[in-house]
Formats: sequence, structure tokens, C-alpha cells
Amino acid sequence: MSILDPAGPAASAQFWVWWAMLGVSVVVALVLFVLWLYTFRRREPVQRTPREEQRIMLRWVIGGGILLPLVSIVALLVFAAPTGRGMIPLPLPEGEAERIEVVGHQWWWEIRYPGENGEPDVVTANRLVMPAGEPVDFRLVSADVIHAFWIPRLGGKRDMVPGRYTTIRLEADEPGVFGAQCAEFCGTQHTGMLLHVEAMEREDYDAWLSERRAPREPQEGFDEAREAFGEHCAACHTVEGFPQELVDDDLPHAMVGPDLTDIGSRPTLGAGVLPMQEGAIAYWLEHHQTLKPGNRMPPHNHIDTETLQDIGAWLETMEP
Repeated sequence: MSILDPAGPAASAQFWVWWAMLGVSVVVALVLFVLWLYTFRRREPVQRTPREEQRIMLRWVIGGGILLPLVSIVALLVFAAPTGRGMIPLPLPEGEAERIEVVGHQWWWEIRYPGENGEPDVVTANRLVMPAGEPVDFRLVSADVIHAFWIPRLGGKRDMVPGRYTTIRLEADEPGVFGAQCAEFCGTQHTGMLLHVEAMEREDYDAWLSERRAPREPQEGFDEAREAFGEHCAACHTVEGFPQELVDDDLPHAMVGPDLTDIGSRPTLGAGVLPMQEGAIAYWLEHHQTLKPGNRMPPHNHIDTETLQDIGAWLETMEP
């Protein structure tokens, strides 16, 4: 999560802008400290005429208050402008960049991989997979309030505004795992809105997408768990291939929750609240309002513990 450990061209450019700003700031601060200390060494005040005092004051006002900030800002713009330009989705000579859509919710991330030539979209949550070694255009929007998409080791942040799409171009130098965070205060669980980012080789990335675009085979077993999911969960959550006849759509709430089609393969639950391991989903279902207070999933006090454990065990099998 550190901008001082860049892993992409945009982040590397920002890295040097940061050091340049720090260097200039240190030089200016040292000069001010020296002048401040110099004033203590003067034993007797220098006698000057009012005209001389006014001339010295004007020098400090013009030099320190106008020229120094003007030169510093212009130099910073000249030095930093190419950094911002590198994150603009301009046409590429080698063709179009990979496109991934990211939707910010309170307080989780929806990731969409648009299909081409009739292919189905791939939808996941709180886990972003991208190809390494090539630019990726992230198309951003919010479903509720203003969020901000930020992968510190890959580049700068970009606001996500409801109803307005923006795009930022980022690239990972090599395969790796990175942390991401909502960088705009978006409510009580703003700090609990983490995003797991994985950069893969192009071959592994294509294989990952192909696995998730493949049609789901009818699942055997877990009949009671699926019936309970259809009754209590399917009005808000989607599982690809889930029998429509089991969905109870007469529930009084119509919130949209994360797609759970591949939840068993995700590294965390609740946008970074819990690591994915055996029994974690059932534990989340029982205690989610304690683990992440204020999240929009209603409490499950009306569902017995055994049923929640059955649903959790079934969802753990949701992998490509």
C-alpha cells in the first residue's frame, strides 16, 4: 500500500515527483531555519531609514511571496504533467488496452469484465485480477455515494461519482499482489473497503477469465442450503446457474449485494474483513453486523445457526 514502493510506470513517475517535492521542501525549510537562526545572532538592530525598510519589505514580498511560489508551481507542473498524462486512456499504437469496469458500493467493490462477441460478462467482488506488463483501462463509477479508486503501488487515485463514468489507465510491471483502498470518505465503513488486486501473466489471466465464462454445471447436493439461500439471500445476491424457481423475490428489501458465483475462490470476505478459510462464510453470516457494523446486509437473527452453517458450507464450494 506504499507509494514509495512503486510497481508500475505511473507509480514510478509519481515516486520521483514525490521525492522532488520533498527535496525542494527540505531546501526551502533549511533556508528559512538558517535565516531564523541568523536573527538571534544579531546583537544590535541595524539602523535603516523608512525608505530602506520599505525596499527590503518589497524584496521579501515579491521574491518570497510571488516569485518563489510561481517558479515552484511552474516547475512542478512541468515535472509532473507527464505523470498525469500517463494515466489518461489515450489511443495506443499497439491497439486497445484491456478494459475492466469497477463499481464502488457502500462498502464493497464490484468488478466486471465485459464480454466480447457474445461472451458473457464476468462479475466478481472485492477481488480485482488484471494482466501484468500491459496497460489496463479501469472504467469507474459509483452506485451510491462518491468513492475513490486507488491502488497506491500502481498509480494515482480517481474519484468514482454516481451516474458518471471516468477512466484511469494503470499498469503492473510484473505479476504480484497489491492492496487497494477507497480513498474518499464514504461512510462509517470507509476504512473497511479494501480491494485485493492480483496481476497475472497474460496466459494466466486469459485462463482465469475462461474458467469464469464457462457455463456452470448443475450442482448436486446441498438441497436444504440452496432452498434456504433462495428464501433468504437470492433477492439480493446472485449465483450463476441458481434455479430461478427457488428464488423468493417477495422480500421487502431490494438491495443489490455482491455476486457470489465464485465466492469460494476469493481471498477475503467483507472487503478485507475476514480471510477466506473453512467456516469463514458461516461465521460472517452469523456475525457480519459485529464484524462490519452498519453494512447493508440485514441481520440474520431470524435464521437458525444450523441453516446459516449449511448456506456457508455450500457457498464455500462456489469456485470455477
